[in-house]
Amino acid sequence: MNYTEQQLISAVSSGGLRPVLAGIESGVPESMLSLIQKCWDANPQNRPSFNDIVLELDDMLQQRKKMEKEDLSLHQPPISHFHQVMDDVNKLHTYQEKINWSTQGECVSKGASFGVHSGFRMWLDGFDDPFAYHLVLSWGSFATCGRRESMEDMHFLMPFLCNEKDVHAFGIFDGHRGAAAAEFSVQALPEFLKALGSMCSPADALVEAFVRTDVAFRDELDSHRKSRRVIQKDWHPGCTAAAALIVKNKLFVANAGDCRTILCRRGCPVALSRDHVASCPEERNRVVSAGGEVKWQVDTWRVGRAALQVTRSIGDDDLKPAVTAEPEITETVLSVEDEFLVMASDGLWDVVSETEVINIIRDTVKEPAMCSKRLATEAAERGSKDNITVIVVFLRPVSTAERVY
Repeated sequence: MNYTEQQLISAVSSGGLRPVLAGIESGVPESMLSLIQKCWDANPQNRPSFNDIVLELDDMLQQRKKMEKEDLSLHQPPISHFHQVMDDVNKLHTYQEKINWSTQGECVSKGASFGVHSGFRMWLDGFDDPFAYHLVLSWGSFATCGRRESMEDMHFLMPFLCNEKDVHAFGIFDGHRGAAAAEFSVQALPEFLKALGSMCSPADALVEAFVRTDVAFRDELDSHRKSRRVIQKDWHPGCTAAAALIVKNKLFVANAGDCRTILCRRGCPVALSRDHVASCPEERNRVVSAGGEVKWQVDTWRVGRAALQVTRSIGDDDLKPAVTAEPEITETVLSVEDEFLVMASDGLWDVVSETEVINIIRDTVKEPAMCSKRLATEAAERGSKDNITVIVVFLRPVSTAERVY
């Protein structure tokens, strides 16, 4: 899932990467398994010709028909364990599709907080400086699945959180191994954040919201598996996440994974997050110390059998606790020198640099949704192979009227 096209070619041709075959106990004929293995033999001389393949398949078909006739003569339906397995797989797909993870995230988080939000008075009183810089915000976003067949990115824009004029929240969730974790988190995390507003500082609230969202999602996933009597051991969806919380003139950014947030200050990019990936020595050591496994695969370091490049995420229950959901927090005091904030999934950052992002926005009509769309379009044109989600927040008054020379 995490391989690029070139990496996959290298892994198959040089690294011996192959799909995992079903066992004989599944009911698949041993001759079929043997034929598949011969077809992908590393030595081309050992691979059968198409004529040989057709002959072998004909033999298997005739053998299958013979067995079915024998079953019918005994008045028994020809049901194999293989058929039962396929039936279970089809039921599992239906099971996954029926769950609305966005609704689950909203219900679970509201239930945990009893739906009561007592406001952010503690935050606002703590930053009550009459001489503090006053922000004037405008915001917009754009999201596209890009070259992917499905959309696993989710995001939220929540200005004036709980009707507070000086509290704003924005977030992006980049799903992997399915969209379930991202769909759940985009609803759950803001609700947990609202509930924590009267209990702790903004930074602590962000950390706790990430951790609670992670625990709630994994519990909900496990609960559904058990209640539906469906257990898919290899289904462990997860998502990276970035959230920005603005309280008056203070900006708090929480990041877990490889979504990224930057601030434009005096025309230059200021990084407000760092990527949590296995190629980072500090993160790699942390994962190993927590009992995780990190290996060099193809061209980079990856975590566990899932071969994730990221080292922090929500979900991914097969890699816990090494792949933690605890985010890193940065705190910034905003001033008149700060122009705008850009948050995006790695689909943007993989192909567009931070400096280029700043330049593109400065060369675009200052409407945040339009800026977001232009950045996403630019990433797609440069060949980004991932979903792309961009949020742009202007921090001071801007004019959408541009002078053309």
